[in-house]
This record gives sequence, structure tokens and C-alpha cells, in this order.
Amino acid sequence: MEEYIGLDVSLKETAISIRRGGKRIWRGKCKSNPDSIITLLNKHAPDARRVVFETGPLSIWFYHALTDAGVPAICIDARHAKAALDMAANKTDANDADGLAHLAEVGFYREVRVKGYDSMLARTLVAARTRLVTICTELSNQIRGFMKTFGLVIPSGKGATFANNVRMLLDGHQSLSRIILPLLKAWYGTREQAAELSRQLIAIARASQSCRLLMSVPGVGVVTATSFVTAIEDPENFKKSRSVGAWLGLTTRRYQSGEVDYDGHISRRGDAHLRGLLFEAATVILTRSSADSSLRSWGVKLRERLGFKRAAVAVARRLSVIMHAMLKTGQLFDRAIGMDPAKG
Repeated sequence: MEEYIGLDVSLKETAISIRRGGKRIWRGKCKSNPDSIITLLNKHAPDARRVVFETGPLSIWFYHALTDAGVPAICIDARHAKAALDMAANKTDANDADGLAHLAEVGFYREVRVKGYDSMLARTLVAARTRLVTICTELSNQIRGFMKTFGLVIPSGKGATFANNVRMLLDGHQSLSRIILPLLKAWYGTREQAAELSRQLIAIARASQSCRLLMSVPGVGVVTATSFVTAIEDPENFKKSRSVGAWLGLTTRRYQSGEVDYDGHISRRGDAHLRGLLFEAATVILTRSSADSSLRSWGVKLRERLGFKRAAVAVARRLSVIMHAMLKTGQLFDRAIGMDPAKG
């Protein structure tokens, strides 16, 4: 008979539950390492049908390592599993593993598409660069704040101009210089490393036909294009282009019960970073883009009727639909004609 396995994964240990024929036949714990789990499954569940675990920080590593070893691993949505696991009287790792094994046996789960290593490397590069840029901004603001306390107001300027202004104002303030200059040195180093990651990101975008395609859209740059391509991976993952907007949390939530039926704010599900990038691109289209397009004209009309924020969210949603359609068809963005998301 076939076995159904539930894995409750944590950083140090993984609780395992094995079911066969509607009954639990074994449960225990091992180190949170795919090799240890594979050895244990070969011993206690040689005919494993499904091995289920929830989304988490180790899920990508576990999924690829287990599937490469021939284990039928399935990563499921943690939010979906929570409703079933909360029915247990006591919340323990062992009980969670039992619940996951039961879900695997009855087939009551929502499988999550696990990204490939190449996509995760690109996403990690984007996240690392974003973090370094944020640190640079925080350091420069901190330097401005410290110096302002002593009446030294740094003129507006970025990069080398900012550093030169700081050094010029610190001339004759030796005590303050001993505090500010280490911060300025840290700002220099972080800025150089951020520039290095930016060069790597640009090289990846130039080598990717999909990224170059998406960058034909006004307001979409290297970071947004790379983030979108790595999030979507294969355009065929979505049957309809309009599904991408809902997947990114850019569609309104609906509540309906009896006579009550209303739409609320956007759901904000999915990739928050990519959603923010699309909102920024929509803002550029509405405020700074000089190239006219049907998308911009539509957004400007919405802004006059609904206000800027709602219009920007709507443009971001339609932009996600258009970008997916472009990946699917291989067509460049047509500013004059535009693309109708309803056809996607």
C-alpha cells in the first residue's frame, strides 16, 4: 500500500508523520536536512505517494532536493493548511505533521508553484541590491540629521557631490569629524557594493530577451522587468493574463453574506515587492512619462475621476496584465495602439 507523509519543517528539526490505509503507521523527528529525510523515508515509507510540507523559508531547498532524489514532494499553501491544522486540540509539531499527512492522504490541499534556482538567484540579487540602496539612503539621511544638529546644513546633492559637501562642512570641526567620517566611509562602501550588484542586474537583464521586451514599456526599468520575469517564470503558468493582477494582490477583495455584498481595498496578496514596483511604474506613467499611450490616457481619465492613488493601482493592475500578455505573445509594447487586457 502507498504511504502519505506530512513534514512539519522548522529550522532545526522536522516532525514527520506517515499514514497508510487511513491510519498513522509511524511518526518521529529528524534534522531539518533533505538527506536525513530521504534516508528516513526510504526506511519507513518506501512506497511514498505524496510528501507534503508547507511554504516557509526552507521550502525551496527542500522541494528541489527531494524532487531531485525522486521523492514526490508537494509544497502547499500555509494559509490554506492553517484552517485544517487549527482543528487539532493541541498545537504541536507532531500534531501538525499528522494533519499534513492527513491532508496528503485525502488530497485536500492547494499546491504552490515552487520557483527554480535561477529565478531565486535573480530575485535574491534584486532584494540584495534594494537593501543596499536603502542602507545608503538611511546612512546619508543619518549624516544629514547629525550635522544639522550642529548647524551644518548639507546642500542638496547625491553621490560625490554629497560626500564633498560633507567634508567641506566638517572642515574645522574635528570632534564632529571623528563621528561623521566613519559613517561617510560606510556610506561609500555600501554605495560601491550597491553599484556592483546593479551592474550584475543590468547584465542579467541585457542577456534576457524577456526583460528587454518588458523594458519597452514606459516606466519599466531593469529592476521591475527582472522582478516580473522571475516571478512569472513561464507565461503558461497563467491561463489568462488578467489572472496576474489578482495573483499580485492588485484586485479588490469582495465580501458577500446574505444581503451584504461589497468590494473593499485591494487584497495585497502575493509578491509585495513586485506589487510596489508596478505601482512605481504606474506612477511614472501617470506623472513623468512624456510618451503618450492608450494606457496613460486611460490612467489620466481615471485620475480625474477617482483620484491619483486609485488610478495608479488600476494602471499597475492593467500594466501587470499587459506585461504578461507581452511575454506570452513576444510582442513589443505598442504605445499608439496599446493592448486590451480583457483579451488576455
